[in-house]
Order: sequence, then structure tokens, then C-alpha cells
Amino acid sequence: MLRRFVKDRGGNFAIMTAIALLPVMGALTIAIDYSEMSRRRQEMYNALDAAGIATGRQIVKVSSETELIKYAEDFFEASLTTVKPTDTSLHVTLPQNNTGGGTLRLCATLTYHPYFLPAFTAMLGKDSETFTFDTCTDIRLKNTLEVALVLDNSGSMSELGSGSTKTRLELLKLASTQLVDTIAKEGETLKQIPKPVQFAVVPFAASVNVGSTKDTASWMDTTGISPVHHENFNWTNVAGKKLATNKYAEKVGSVWYKRGAGWGTTENKPLTRFSLFKDLQVQVTTKINGKNVTSTVPYSSWQGCVESRPSPYNVTDEEPKLSNPASLFVPMFAPDEPDGYSEYDNSWFPDFDKSTVVLRQRDMQKYYKVNAGSVAGWGAGPNLSCTTQPISPLVDVTTGTGKADVKASINAMTAGGNTNVPEGMAWGWRTVSHAEPFTEGRPDEERGNDKVVIVLTDGANTYGDLSNSSSDDPIPNRSTYAAYGYAGMKYNGGADTRIYKDTTVTKTTFTAANYTEAMNQHFSTLCTNAKKPKTPGFNDPHVIVMTVALDLDSKNTTEKKQIDALQACSSFSRVNPTKKLFWNATGGELDKVFKEIADELSNLRVVS
Repeated sequence: MLRRFVKDRGGNFAIMTAIALLPVMGALTIAIDYSEMSRRRQEMYNALDAAGIATGRQIVKVSSETELIKYAEDFFEASLTTVKPTDTSLHVTLPQNNTGGGTLRLCATLTYHPYFLPAFTAMLGKDSETFTFDTCTDIRLKNTLEVALVLDNSGSMSELGSGSTKTRLELLKLASTQLVDTIAKEGETLKQIPKPVQFAVVPFAASVNVGSTKDTASWMDTTGISPVHHENFNWTNVAGKKLATNKYAEKVGSVWYKRGAGWGTTENKPLTRFSLFKDLQVQVTTKINGKNVTSTVPYSSWQGCVESRPSPYNVTDEEPKLSNPASLFVPMFAPDEPDGYSEYDNSWFPDFDKSTVVLRQRDMQKYYKVNAGSVAGWGAGPNLSCTTQPISPLVDVTTGTGKADVKASINAMTAGGNTNVPEGMAWGWRTVSHAEPFTEGRPDEERGNDKVVIVLTDGANTYGDLSNSSSDDPIPNRSTYAAYGYAGMKYNGGADTRIYKDTTVTKTTFTAANYTEAMNQHFSTLCTNAKKPKTPGFNDPHVIVMTVALDLDSKNTTEKKQIDALQACSSFSRVNPTKKLFWNATGGELDKVFKEIADELSNLRVVS
């Protein structure tokens, strides 16, 4: 039939068909070109977006502008599938070259060559044989990042790292300083944003050192009103017996005061742990010009370590307030333990009241007798279990001496003491918080800011036990002194001892295993609190938690619990939502792990 139609010469069908086919074929060619042009343009858009995100994440790792631009170009071209790279061009404006900094801009141009040029150009009213399309994408780097490095300084950190010839602490210092350098480099591109990247350093062992200059801070218990402040002290024997002429103690409300002119300029001031440090005196003898000269000098001073607040404040960043005494921080003061008892190792002052072993420790009269001897060393006497360097609060590492100061704090760390991960973690959280005791952190509700706590430990939580036997520990302290005080001492108003409060462990059994389990439970609660949404209606957590288990053995039951606790505490990656930000590393792998942490911090800096 079609053949007959074509051969038919009897009418105007051929002419009519030819005329009809012209607009049909024109429309078809235009549709083909337009569809292909739109597809290629979308392909360029997609490649540009992918290259922008990838390059934004490379900024923290690549210092050379030339290399960054080359990386962006290569990634862009590799993301093209059917579009020829020769038909495109890419222009990259790095954040440091952009007005104000903080934004990476990629602009691309696509040149399209129509298949059916005359019809396509006629439809669009153009004379050109090609068509160009321009588009740009802006990758906004997050404004601010706050990181707390919570680093284990316990005695085991002096051991050689597995797979390395360096100690664990040496490896940690190298990896941490490199991390600071890497992330600081990125922050330097943000020109007009104040404090774009801040770091804090929180060394921890059996306790945490907030700094000896904090003795008058508003968040410290300077008057002795905290329920744990007088946990180990019996001031009544000073009230009932004058220490000297017109020198005694009097309690008014919940505060003990110095009464009588015998106190000199401190008369009517509160009797506290701070005042004890200042009142402790010792006679020392030195040779001057060949002669022995005796002088009275302070026996010790507060080194800066604080005790753990009673639960629930030990697992929160709640702001300390005078109206809530339990929320205040109490300076550590390790009591002088009884003379002549092998169970008690921290006997550093002669006993005054020797009637019973309990009174020997709690008696306050002995601290006001000047004895011949020598001054206490670092982490000794009343500063027992205070072995770490002070916290280095958040500081901007992109300008001034901030980066150097943070690195100096890392390099000053020394190893010694037990392991108290929850206390380290708690103070890491507090350093990035906005409220007291450290206020360098940005407000929780501020958008575009990430608060990160990185916790590394090489051991299980430990608290030195003595014995569960009253004959071996007659006071009973039940433990050595550290951040939770004595494990056997119930504080004023507390039904349980601090280490056991709000845990499910058997509270009448005082063993190292029980202490570890109690501390693990405090750590778990702390992690839950820290990761809760910081602002109602938003999913952003208070902090993003990254954890590292260093040289821990999963075959060891106690260490396996620490591994599991660290993994459970860690947050999920934003880039890979199925990946926990937890690393189980050997010493030889630590450098690699911290590079992965740097990558993750870099990912946090890019708004995708």
C-alpha cells in the first residue's frame, strides 16, 4: 500500500507530504538537540557539586593552592561521563582568596555543539555555531570548630607503644600536635570569622588539674559549703581546744570560721581546704655562708586538682552556683593518714591526737603545728593523686600564639597515676561548654559550630583499693585518696559514697573490680548526657564524641569492658552514618588514627 502511495503520480500527495515533513523533522531535530543540551548541562552541574564537596574536604590536607586547584579540576573531569572535558572549563576560587574567607567557589562553563545546527540556531534566534552555559557552586565551610583533647596521662602511658620504639605518651604527643597543625591550617582560611578553630587540652590520670590560679574562681567552693568539702575533716576538736592564745574555730550555719586574734589577718575568714594549704607550715634548715639557718616556710600549696562533684553533677556540665553548693568544685586535699600503719601510705605530717586511728586522720590540730622537715613535692602530701599538668582552655589556633600554646601544653604532659576516664571526659565537655567553669566555648544554641571531645586512654578505669577487711583498714578509707575522695567515706547528706552513688554496683563491697564497674557506669551516663541534643527542636548534640582505645587487649576481660565503653560512647560519623567514631589502635597505628580523626574533623567543616 505504501509502495503504491509513493509511486502514485495522480495527485499532489508527494508535494503535500514533503511540505508536511519539514516542520515535523525540524521539530524533531530541535527536540533532540534541546534534550541533549539539557542532559549535558545537568551532568556538568552534578560534576561541579561533587567536585566542590570533595575539594572542600581536601583543604585541611593540602597546603598548596596549585595542588588544590588541580585536585578540583581532576575531580570535576572525572565526574563527567558523556561530556567531553575539552568542552568545559573550570575556575576555582579558594576560601583564602575569597572575600571574607570561608567559602570555596567553583564556576564551570559548558560549550555545546548542536547536532542540527541550522534548525537549532534558527529556533533560538542565534548566529553562533555553539552555545555556552555558566554555573557556580559555593561550598560554605562551617564557621567554627571547638575541640577538646582529653588525653590519658596515667602511669602506663610511659610504657612502649605496641609496634613502636617510642612510649605511648611520646606517640600521643606527636600525633596530637600534628592534628592541631592540620586543623589550624584550615581555620587560617577564614579571614573575617573570629576564633574559627579552637583547641583545649585536658590531661587526666587519677584526677584533673584545673590550674592553681583558679583558687578564687566563683565556681570553686571558697567557703566550704559543698557537702563534700569537709568529708575527711573534724573541726570540732579545734573549736573545743584553742590552738594558741585566742585562736579557735566556730561554725555558723554550714561554714566554719577562724575566730580570735591569734589568726592574725585571716581572723573571721572561713576554714577551708584552701586555708589549710596556706596555714600549713614547716621548718626547714639550709646552709647560708656555712651556717645552718632555720626558717618557717609553707609546706605545700594547692596544685590545682579538684575532686569529682557528687552525682549527678559529676556527669554533667551544669554551671556551678553558690545557690547550689553541691554544684561547686572542691579542691583536692589528701588528708594526712595515720602514722605507724602500713595500710596507709600517705602519712606526711606528725599525728597530734593519737587516741584512735580514726582520730589520727580526722584531727585538725596537727595541721597548725609547725614541724621540722622539708616541703612536699609535686603530687605528694596534700596533693596526692594530683599528677597532671593543668587544663589548657579553648584557644584560637589560627592566630597569635594559640597554636604554639596548645602544642606546648601537649608536650608538657607527663605520665603518672591511675586512670579516671569519666573525670577526664567530664572536664573535656566543660571546656567546650559556654558556661562556667570555662567560658571560652561558644553558646550551645549557636548554629554552624561544632563542639568535639576526643578521648584517648590506654587502660581501664582504676581506683586504688585497700581492703574490704576492717582489720586491714580500720578507719575505714577503703581506698587511696583521689578524685572521688575515699571510697569508704560517705559525704554529708549522702546515702552512698561518691564513687558508688547512682550506680548499680554492690555498695557494701569495696574492691578494685567494683570501683572500676562504678566508674564505667559514671562514664556511660556522662556520654549519654553529653550527646543529648543541645537545643530543643534540633538534633545537634552537645558534643560530638570521638574515642580511641590505645593498646587495649580485647582478650582481657577488664580491658574489653573499657573498649566496649569507649565504642558505645562515640558518636556516629556524619559522612558515613553507619560508622562509629571509635578507633581501637596500637601504638604503631596511632599516627594513622589521628590522620583519620583529622579527616573526620575536616568533614565537619563542610556544609554538604
